[in-house]
Amino acid sequence: MAIVGPTATGKSDLAVEVATELGGEVVNADAMQLYRGMDIGTAKLPPGERHGVPHHLLDVLDVTEAASVAAYQRDARAAVEDVLARGRTPVLVGGSGLYVQAVLDDLRFPGTDPQVRARWEAELAERGPDALHRRLAELDPSAAEAILASNGRRLVRALEVIEITGEPFSANLPVPGPPRYGTVLVGLDRPVAELDDRVDRRVTRMFDDGLAAEVRELCEQGLRHGRTASRALGYQQVLAELDGSGDMAAAAAETARLTRRFVRKQRSWFRRDDRIRWLAPEPASAVSAVRALLRT
Repeated sequence: MAIVGPTATGKSDLAVEVATELGGEVVNADAMQLYRGMDIGTAKLPPGERHGVPHHLLDVLDVTEAASVAAYQRDARAAVEDVLARGRTPVLVGGSGLYVQAVLDDLRFPGTDPQVRARWEAELAERGPDALHRRLAELDPSAAEAILASNGRRLVRALEVIEITGEPFSANLPVPGPPRYGTVLVGLDRPVAELDDRVDRRVTRMFDDGLAAEVRELCEQGLRHGRTASRALGYQQVLAELDGSGDMAAAAAETARLTRRFVRKQRSWFRRDDRIRWLAPEPASAVSAVRALLRT
């Protein structure tokens, strides 16, 4: 089973409920929850709230390491197959659509060319991610729609692949077919205004719970040198304020604004997948709906 949908819809809590119901184990599909120590800003479910349900692919990377979809595909499929081999039910959960797709679909990973990549990285440093996003929109509108304009690393990768393969980057994304492992996909969503409110309250809670202190501690572990981790929502904004005026209220406001924008990207990504059965987000009704789906 896979539980997907935008940030702040209640996926993590539902995954624990479903795993408890099915005798299952959770497999993380949130790219930033792969990182050790990135707990508050990623809304990682604390161990005490997992109710004894094993969780896989949490806390497996240092903040200095770059997350890789190819490596995640390998590790997540190994985790899913291990859970299945033990007669238990894997519950894949997260809002990173490409990571979910990497597990369930035939996602290809083209090679790399260091010189081409270095050239695009130099352009990123000189002109910024918005310029690269505009260039990607000219070359591959579908890829530009799927990649945040602020995600310089993915923009560089998309432009690199286009240049070295002569194909659109989106050509490497599979057309969804029957999902691997016979997975049932369910999605959680909420009205936009409700999601915006939940995002705002979540961000406020993160800063109240000590996100700035978490970032300072991670800086001692090399966060600033992490090409992926340092750009995570919340972390990037706190780092900017630590290097500037130190206005954490401004960092929180910017985090909330960018998270609301990210949520809209997630909704657009997942709504394109007609294999997903959309459920009401309340835990009791969602668990009942999941139970009914698995009986069919």
